[in-house]
Amino acid sequence: MLQRCTNHVPTVCRRNYSTDKRHSFAVEVHSVRVRLRKFLNIRLHLSKHQAVAFQFTITAEGIDLQLSHEALRQVYLSGLRSWKKRIVRLKNNVITGVYPASLSSWLFVVIAILATMYMRSDPSMGLIAKIQDLLPTSSSLSPQCRTVVSAVLFSTLLWLSLIFTMKLCLKQLLSYHRWMFEQHGNVSTTTKIWVMLVRIFSGRQPLLYSYQGSLPNLPVPAVKDTIKRYLESVRPLTTDSEFERMMTLARDFELSLGNRLQWYLKLKALWASNYVSDWWEEYIYLRGRGPIMVNSNYYGMDFMFVTPTPIQAARAGNTLHALLLYRRKLNKEELKPSRIPGTFIPLCAAQCERLFNTTRTPGVETDTVMHWNDSEHVAVYHRGRYFRLWLYQAGRLLTPREIEQQIQRILDDKSAPAPGEEKLAALTAGERIPWAQARKEFFSSGVNKRSLDCIEKAAFFVTLEDEEQGMMGDDPAASMDRYAKSLLHGKWFDKSFTVVLYKNGKNGLNAEHSWADAPIVSHMWEYVLTMDSFQMGYNQEGHCKGDVNLSLPHPQRLSWNIPSQCQERVLQSLSVAQALADDVKFHVFAFRDFGKGSIKKIRMSPDAFIQLALQLAFYRDRGMFCLTYEASMTRLFREGRTETVRSCSSESCAFVKAFQSGEAVDVCRRLLRNAAEKHQMLYRLAMTGAGIDRHLFCLYVVSKYLGVLSEPWRLSTSQTPFQQVELFDLVNHPDYITCGGGFGPVADDGYGVSYSIIGENIISFHVSSKRSCAQTDCHRFGMQIRKALLDLLQLMTDDKRDAPRSEHNHSAKKEL
Repeated sequence: MLQRCTNHVPTVCRRNYSTDKRHSFAVEVHSVRVRLRKFLNIRLHLSKHQAVAFQFTITAEGIDLQLSHEALRQVYLSGLRSWKKRIVRLKNNVITGVYPASLSSWLFVVIAILATMYMRSDPSMGLIAKIQDLLPTSSSLSPQCRTVVSAVLFSTLLWLSLIFTMKLCLKQLLSYHRWMFEQHGNVSTTTKIWVMLVRIFSGRQPLLYSYQGSLPNLPVPAVKDTIKRYLESVRPLTTDSEFERMMTLARDFELSLGNRLQWYLKLKALWASNYVSDWWEEYIYLRGRGPIMVNSNYYGMDFMFVTPTPIQAARAGNTLHALLLYRRKLNKEELKPSRIPGTFIPLCAAQCERLFNTTRTPGVETDTVMHWNDSEHVAVYHRGRYFRLWLYQAGRLLTPREIEQQIQRILDDKSAPAPGEEKLAALTAGERIPWAQARKEFFSSGVNKRSLDCIEKAAFFVTLEDEEQGMMGDDPAASMDRYAKSLLHGKWFDKSFTVVLYKNGKNGLNAEHSWADAPIVSHMWEYVLTMDSFQMGYNQEGHCKGDVNLSLPHPQRLSWNIPSQCQERVLQSLSVAQALADDVKFHVFAFRDFGKGSIKKIRMSPDAFIQLALQLAFYRDRGMFCLTYEASMTRLFREGRTETVRSCSSESCAFVKAFQSGEAVDVCRRLLRNAAEKHQMLYRLAMTGAGIDRHLFCLYVVSKYLGVLSEPWRLSTSQTPFQQVELFDLVNHPDYITCGGGFGPVADDGYGVSYSIIGENIISFHVSSKRSCAQTDCHRFGMQIRKALLDLLQLMTDDKRDAPRSEHNHSAKKEL
């Protein structure tokens, strides 16, 4: 405003200066001063009783500037919080850097060295004397002081050498993975010694990132091993002639191009922390030019049977406060390092670094992931409008009740969206190139840039929906499907994650996939749900606990100036996103007939059991086998992400064919166990860096050379594990179980299946398909999954003989 007025002064002056009358000019200047004085008497109000924070007035004598103590206090406390975070981050970096040793161990080493010198012994074998000779001479230092300084320097070097040695030893120990392939209850002597050594070198009370420097690098598998396992995986999906051709191509590739490319990968593995992850993030996620809605983003749900409060603003208050508490723990590294369930083996935590304050920005050729160290606000969407909600005041985090109050103010705001604002988020849901071009053309300056920066630099994104979701109504199954579909479609897809809050108090989230994988978001969401219900809670009226603070400034409405050309781009992206959204179907259900407890009784891996049930269900549904994707993690290695387990194997196909043809019970049981053992072996190989697909991906040209990686993943599956079982008391609170989450189908003619093993007796499934494909139906496939699970358990527990088994199978065929 000041700039616009001052720019106007010369225009007025030039207009009157042409008269060449000085008196007239002086009068005009005086008039301008009067108008400016009236126009620029600006007062900005803050906090309680609308006290003046600062004011400035332009007078004939100059600018009169006044600052209030409250404004200075706000600035001081906000800066103090920022500096505290920097100091904590620096302290944690030091503690993590010296782990598995501790800072106190340095003092112990120094005292030990000084004590031995006091006893007329030289533990340094002359090194302390050499260090003393290298010290600059000074009259202020006596010979005794020079000796002490030399001893302290030697002790420090010795301490750092010990730390380096301990880290190296721990890294070598964590590279040992043979324990994973040993049978339960039959542990080798080598593994027992290894366990003891790992415990010795692991130190005590690690921070979240303490193990990062000790995790091994992901190994590069041998080309011949990868090709061998690759041929095994495609054998059940190819004819004899196709497989012969595949073997010839694979042999030629191994002897020629494969070995040359392997040297590049080995060179990168020596230089980089992980030879896969950066390429995987860039080429699989960021270079994709199609919509990330449905195709990449995924979602997570609220409790299945319980809604802690029906008040939308109250649920938002607890949810947002819990998220910020989790971020505080993350920044202070107070979260325990993730480990393989039931063991003390650490997992890489590098993906946690970009959980908050992160956004994906579009580009013409490739997107980029932007991360900021801190953010004190969130961006909120409601009824087509965008708001900035500050979550800190005077350096402290707002209480849940204060956040509820602020959210309620947004809900009560009756202002209308600006032209083009209501559907603006469709730009993030459509194709990436149009969004990149629109961002550069319409959002690179002015008010649009400021508002977009507010969204992108927010801690996360919040959507307040006017609709109700969850398990409700006369058809709870259909309501759960609508709930899943609503979460997958989300609103602003570029933020690291978006929290969605519905009118009836239900919540959920939608997460962008490039920066991290689902277990990272799932870990955070488990914490939020339990804090919300069991730690914070609500009062009898359903509101957040605490007092209302009416002195808080209202949330800031973001301003937009969206021209008609940009509105046309928005509508084009909206049409693409709407067509994609309408094409996706969901089926969400909880399988409650049995769970992992019954599966363990037949001495079988629950994951292998479910994967084989999916193979049987798909064969019954489509009458064929398909390339199957199951996500496995490689976080045993530094910066590890995922690897593919090709669940469709020769062993699983042999079992399905035998089971469907009515073979003897004993034969089917033996084939089922063989298939389960094969699946567990494939899963362990993937976890220990001996998978197939990431190595083939990094060889880069293998897909074109062999012509097989273009085969679609018609069955894409993933398990969402519960990582903090201790937070959920399913015995005393059996209804407080989450639905897990899901994702869209990878192939147009395939299924996406996400499942969660909940407690001992429940398995939840999220099945997706596309309406445009007449061959797939998620509800039909869901029925096949239920039937396959029951059939497999009956096979392993029923004592019926061959004739009844065969009769049952034929009746099942007739039914299908």
